[in-house]
Amino acid sequence: MNYYTSMEQLPLALNADDVAQVLGVSRAYAYELMRSEGFPTLRVGKRMTVLKVKLLEWIDQKIGV
Repeated sequence: MNYYTSMEQLPLALNADDVAQVLGVSRAYAYELMRSEGFPTLRVGKRMTVLKVKLLEWIDQKIGV
């Protein structure tokens, strides 16, 4: 797992480990979120990723910014 100290260091597309780190949740919960309706998951074959910009937009929506 990579450890990021700023949003600028995050890759363009995040995997479940990255999402878990950003949100401060478990890897299992990150996968649950990524499978949930309304979460901006991008599926490439069986692989699930989240574009960094979409994750940040989702966070903003959740906190009402």
